[in-house]
Amino acid sequence: MADRPDWDPFRALSHQVLRAGAPLVLTEDVRALLLRTAKEVAIRDAQAALATESGAMELLRESARRITDGSNRLTDALHVMWRLQREGDFDSARQQMRDVLAVEVVPYYRDLAQGQLDDMMDDP
Repeated sequence: MADRPDWDPFRALSHQVLRAGAPLVLTEDVRALLLRTAKEVAIRDAQAALATESGAMELLRESARRITDGSNRLTDALHVMWRLQREGDFDSARQQMRDVLAVEVVPYYRDLAQGQLDDMMDDP
């Protein structure tokens, strides 16, 4: 399983720019953060996106969207999976993780979903 990414600095930047309305200042540190996060959320051509201000903003938005959507998707599926496991419906519980894997692009969330699915291999 992949190490848990440290998205706290990215989340702080995202909040500051996308919610508080601060300008996106592309310092070397901010560029490095955006590139690292883009890689962690499976965005290609991040370097090219940083060539323009609008591209950098879109990269920030898309990275934030993938982190949030993936987290919400996985969390929702886990809650349903656990309920189904308690009810003894392991086929449907496994399907919850398969459904996540069918659409998830963020490697970290994919690894977590696959780990849950693997953990249910021996269940009825």
